[in-house]
Amino acid sequence: MTESTLIDRKALTAERQAQIDEIIAANRLRPGALMVVLNETQNRLGFVSEEMQTYIASQLRVAVSAVHGVVTFYSFFTTEPRGKHTVKFCMGTACYVGGVPQLIEKARQLTGTEMGQTTPNGMLTLEICRCVGACSQAPVVTVDDEVVGRIKPTKFPQMIKKLLEE
Repeated sequence: MTESTLIDRKALTAERQAQIDEIIAANRLRPGALMVVLNETQNRLGFVSEEMQTYIASQLRVAVSAVHGVVTFYSFFTTEPRGKHTVKFCMGTACYVGGVPQLIEKARQLTGTEMGQTTPNGMLTLEICRCVGACSQAPVVTVDDEVVGRIKPTKFPQMIKKLLEE
């Protein structure tokens, strides 16, 4: 993926600006408007880039540093475009011992993508997470919001390939 493609995926386009304008218009007067606007922007657009943060700050008449502070404080906000699917690798003790590090390495090999990044085709984001509370099913990954347990290294590549092709 070229640098210009990355910039295009993150740019504040006219379409994104119009969506943010709608969100701001509907929520400007609500208590905690900044958090509501950021949350709705994340829900609709999938991320809140630095350009979006600057635009939101100007429209709500708050400091860019205040917007950036909220976005960087809460872990559910992301400043990068996300993949269509997200695979999170549980790093709790049971999953770690059960083989998640090997699954992570296999995912890197299959996708050419590091943890915390999205594949060049925009289909898959790989992340590490802490315990998901499914220790009896270790090793565990979550695909989007679905917990997938007892992942076998022999079946894992098929799952990744399927997600990349959807």
